[in-house]
Amino acid sequence: MVREAPIMQDLCQQYLDVHAIPKKRPKSVANDKSMLTRLILPKFGSQKIRDVRHKEIQTFHNSLKVTPYQANRALALLSKMFELSIKWGMRSDNPAKGIERFHEEKRHRWLSSDELTRLCVALDNHPNQKAANAIRLQLQTGARIGEVLTSKWENFDFDRGVWIKPSHHTKQKRTEHLPLSKAAAALLSRIKNGAAGSEFVFPGRSKNKPIVDLKKFWRSVLSKAGISDYRIHDNRHTHASQLVSSGMSLAIVGRLLGHTNPMTTQRYAHIADDPLREAAEVMAEKMSLD
Repeated sequence: MVREAPIMQDLCQQYLDVHAIPKKRPKSVANDKSMLTRLILPKFGSQKIRDVRHKEIQTFHNSLKVTPYQANRALALLSKMFELSIKWGMRSDNPAKGIERFHEEKRHRWLSSDELTRLCVALDNHPNQKAANAIRLQLQTGARIGEVLTSKWENFDFDRGVWIKPSHHTKQKRTEHLPLSKAAAALLSRIKNGAAGSEFVFPGRSKNKPIVDLKKFWRSVLSKAGISDYRIHDNRHTHASQLVSSGMSLAIVGRLLGHTNPMTTQRYAHIADDPLREAAEVMAEKMSLD
């Protein structure tokens, strides 16, 4: 029996069934489910959709101020659900609209040369070389760890030296063609030679499914390497910082990382100045010799 006045729990379920699951990446769906279960349903689940007010959502958002990133994601999720509720005829307005987001400090963490050396040594010495190879491939390509773990052998064109990332695996939901370095291609060849007949480059316990999570492995590696405050995702920043510090343009680095917004790559702008500064010093050194 359909309720005459559906409640927020109904909206959350319809959001998942009609929008999130069919249209978003599995990781994003998992994040949505977690946020709904932990934050949104306990607060709004039993309320009628039409009765939720702007002030309630503002108060809810303010209550999460100690975790601004999480607060903003929860607000964005609520806003998206209410926008869909308008299209689905559940209410006529979006009560989450117009609420100011908290300021978020962007992370600027990547490894120094010494830290990168220690990380590589820890990877070499770890007993789980399958997981270590996944991190190596991420460092060499700058790919997101989800793209690495879900990659299949059919995604790699070894003749052309290209990783063809299918649209449903990329954050931007578009097919990407990433050139492979000789080291990355060699790493993949070694992995393939020892593969156990799975379509996945990094199969899990069942060869029919990929590795799902590297959290325990990652904590172990960081401990061995003596590195703190560093996430797996930060490997993308390390990859980019190495390219930029070698003199590669921000535009090229952005394309390799799959950035659609040039501003996303601007976090590395101060590193890009270093090769220019070194070049500028050449003239000063010449003049000091005279």
